[in-house]
Amino acid sequence: MAQVLRLTGYGPSVYTWAARLALAEAGAAFDFVDVDPFAEAGQAQLIPLHPFGRVPVLEHGAFRLWETAAILDYVDAEFAGGQMTPGTARPRARMRQVIGIVDAYGYWPLVRQVFSQRVFGPLQGEAADEAEIAAGLDRAGPVLTALEAIAAEGLVLNPGRVTLADCHLLPMLAYFAQAPDGAETLGAYPALGAWYAAMEARRTVRDTMPALGVEMTGETG
Repeated sequence: MAQVLRLTGYGPSVYTWAARLALAEAGAAFDFVDVDPFAEAGQAQLIPLHPFGRVPVLEHGAFRLWETAAILDYVDAEFAGGQMTPGTARPRARMRQVIGIVDAYGYWPLVRQVFSQRVFGPLQGEAADEAEIAAGLDRAGPVLTALEAIAAEGLVLNPGRVTLADCHLLPMLAYFAQAPDGAETLGAYPALGAWYAAMEARRTVRDTMPALGVEMTGETG
């Protein structure tokens, strides 16, 4: 009997999107449970699944896993035959490096400062904090410069092959690019921009793209 594959996440979350994108790239059929981790009822659902009440959480039969990088590793190994992880040392190391960069240095300026202030806040009727956007754009510069060098090198962030780095980065860069300031900034990075355009055109990206319209704060890894 086949084991049920279930992803519990929060629709607008970039980390939930990363997990959904990896599952789509792997061709894995799964049930999606949308839970708001910022609501009391959502926390009641999440705490039995995740000791910190965060998203996403993947369940495959009795096996439960949280933390996005770990989920992506599992999805690739279990459902994609390892095709999204490079088989040689240098590309594999670059893949891990990209994931580390976006988690440690990219999420806050790209998503929480630029996207949330320029796009999401106004959707909720809130005024954008221009100082916060400017600070985010400033902090985004070194992140995009580092990713540009990696994309130009071609070991990963290569339109010819999707790796876990692509799944992890795409949601954050897509949200950043929804802000006019972010899209303009991205235009200064040709290799990264070419990678983003190729990824944006993939059906898996279009099919898993979140519908915006609810508050997005307090992301998790």
